[in-house]
Amino acid sequence: MASSSSADASAPQGILVTATRVHVPFKSELLAAVAGERFQKRPPHLVGILATNKEDAKSYAEFTRRACEQIGINYELRLVGDARQGMDGEGVSIGVEEAILEANDDNDVDGIMVYYPIFGDRQDQYLQSVVSPQKDVEGLNHQFLFNLYHNVRFISPLTLKPIPAYLLPQPIAPPKAGEDEVPPPGTVKSILPCTPLAIVKVLEHIGVYNKLLAYGDRARGKVITVINRSEVVGRPLAALLANDGARVFSVDIDSIVEFSKRPWNSPSSKYNPHHVTSAVGQSLADVLALSDVVISAVPSKSYKVATASLKDGCVCVNVAGEKNFEADVRDKASIYVPSVGVMTIAMLQRNLLRLCAYQDMIKAQLPQSV
Repeated sequence: MASSSSADASAPQGILVTATRVHVPFKSELLAAVAGERFQKRPPHLVGILATNKEDAKSYAEFTRRACEQIGINYELRLVGDARQGMDGEGVSIGVEEAILEANDDNDVDGIMVYYPIFGDRQDQYLQSVVSPQKDVEGLNHQFLFNLYHNVRFISPLTLKPIPAYLLPQPIAPPKAGEDEVPPPGTVKSILPCTPLAIVKVLEHIGVYNKLLAYGDRARGKVITVINRSEVVGRPLAALLANDGARVFSVDIDSIVEFSKRPWNSPSSKYNPHHVTSAVGQSLADVLALSDVVISAVPSKSYKVATASLKDGCVCVNVAGEKNFEADVRDKASIYVPSVGVMTIAMLQRNLLRLCAYQDMIKAQLPQSV
């Protein structure tokens, strides 16, 4: 009779899915778009603004540069603040806000990204809204976040500027089964934050999203835990998944919050059904035991999700630069995605090309004298 240890060794492991594999069709789409007529005279121009001397931010900037070179996108890194240490005297360089404003006003710049964190949540949130929505490839401007949190999926490109409340996007009709994500006439897709969007695309690729369900409800029936409720990744990701129908547990240092979508026929609001939040009393172990998908984005070498706590057959996605899952994660997980960085860059690049198209639409609709 075989020992338990030898039986364990022969047990099948979960499938390893790399973001590189998911990235292939998106890279092809990007290469075709950049090679098209729109960019024959000038390639799309992306400006990265680095205001910190942290190594992870520098590495991300270099990763972005290499990825843009592969696609044919002109990437320019502008160093300000702490990033210029040793290059000029302290206080000589312009600040990050001024750098954003300059890029906003530069007609040769099509897209802007800023490497966060810089100062901390509140000040960084302010800077995210200083970036023009016409150039915000990260989808973190308050207009895009409003759309995300209120489940506004399609917008008029003319709204990509500060607007009064009465011009905010109007509610859309409920989706019908079989309908795809085609923007209604006169609208375009709202820009989504690139890392949460990258994760959704990975989940679509591996079958977490059910294509037989109506667009906007394809994650229905799935329980998903997102560990880390940051404003750049964790919170918008939880909202995005809940808006697509999932029951989402958002885990942070001191609390667990459930994100779920209000139904279309809810009498509590005249606007699009979007996520609502409520505090829950379960522990991390409790919600992990329920979760079909576990996504972790904790920037710490020491943090690990215990394999023993995972639901058998779940999907695990690591978003952090550090590996948040134990080495034996695939003994429990049916699918493990160790990183999503290449997909994040692809979504950022796709946002850039969409914003180029939106800028063209805006120019075409404005009076010639403007």
